[in-house]
Amino acid sequence: MREIPGPPPQADGGLSAVTAAGGLHTYQLRLHDEYGPVVRFQLPGARAAVSVADPVLLEATAKVNERPGKLFEFLAPLCEAGNLQTLPAAEHVPLRRALLSVLAGRRSHEAHFAAFTALTGELADRWADRAAAGPVELQHDLSELSLRMICQYALGRGIDDPARVVSAFETVLTGYLGRLYEHGLYAHGDDLSRAEQALAHLREVVDGVLAAGGSDLVDALVRADMSPARVRDTVLMIMLAAHHTTGVAVSWTLHLLARHPEAAARAVAELDDVLGERAAPEYADLKRLPYLEMALKESMRLYPPGPYGARETTEDLTLGDYRIPAGTTIFYPFWAVHLNPRYWPDPHAFRPGRFTAEEQAGRPRYAFIPFGLGPRSCEGAGLAMVEAELVLAVLLKRFRFEPVAGHPVVPVERFVLWAADDIRMRLTDRRTDRPPDGRRSRRPGDRGRDGG
Repeated sequence: MREIPGPPPQADGGLSAVTAAGGLHTYQLRLHDEYGPVVRFQLPGARAAVSVADPVLLEATAKVNERPGKLFEFLAPLCEAGNLQTLPAAEHVPLRRALLSVLAGRRSHEAHFAAFTALTGELADRWADRAAAGPVELQHDLSELSLRMICQYALGRGIDDPARVVSAFETVLTGYLGRLYEHGLYAHGDDLSRAEQALAHLREVVDGVLAAGGSDLVDALVRADMSPARVRDTVLMIMLAAHHTTGVAVSWTLHLLARHPEAAARAVAELDDVLGERAAPEYADLKRLPYLEMALKESMRLYPPGPYGARETTEDLTLGDYRIPAGTTIFYPFWAVHLNPRYWPDPHAFRPGRFTAEEQAGRPRYAFIPFGLGPRSCEGAGLAMVEAELVLAVLLKRFRFEPVAGHPVVPVERFVLWAADDIRMRLTDRRTDRPPDGRRSRRPGDRGRDGG
């Protein structure tokens, strides 16, 4: 067995290296560029950590069903019945089964599709009304939309003030994520107090929604003998995961399409061909929009909403020429996996054509893992794809998107892969083919010949 390469140990447990790189996701990119597909490194909160960016080697870890408790400790305050991110396998298996029985069901997706379409149409109308006043902020508004959708789906009703809920989630994550790295920046004082107040508000919102009536999800959790506290924790965590990841994935996709006019024109042509004069697809239409799906997947490859995951080995593993002892944190650097040039030539280029059936068949199973892998992968992956494709279809059918000149779009690590100062776009209503302020519009194919 070979010794796993990696940087020399640091007295602070690797914290300064992570901070200097701007976060764990960019740190992983640097490590794998320098040391190869398997890297030993120091990770705050882990006794020993190994990062794996080779999809073939990831196969050996796919059945690991434990997560490192210390690494996910920052999410513990969101849960009163035990941190859902680190439940022992014996508790996690029945919870996962209950979640999949609802979140992964095609019939359930189809049953909620009309409500999702109505919510998306309401956002499009608001954007049309506001666009004359200036650019829209994609991440903020699309996160709100995703939150409304998951409330409709999981709870059977909406919430009165989604903007406040989105803000509260941001405050909670910012406050408690700071504790993971022990910067002191958010770990005490006013910031932590605001995080605690925001968490209290979120719990009140969930309690109010639950008290108003059950839902398929709540009923499934109750049938699985989950305690009331576990039910509430689960709903809260699903709201957290769903509203961030879906909204961010759609935002990055619109960002990339706006910067690749030929790809945008192809997506819109497909929509026009399938939908005709209709403003939104039916559920069955999603299968007839392959290029839209490919553009979404390519966006999630370049900007995976959740940039990493982690497991903890319970027994010794062999990864190629390396031995991984029990008790090691296996780090999944999704971004580094998705940019591995061995499986993704010219990895930073936006090319939806990478996701044709033929192209996908030529890559390892775990070369593309935006929702994780194995028994701790995202239970809501199927639902997220339905939501994202629907939202993209409605918005691209209604608007042309033009980036705001001079506005930088810089990805940063904030639990999800977020744009530091949002993603701002100017909109043109395709129904009139003129922007709201009367400027002459530029069609998506007028310049640029990339992104096919």
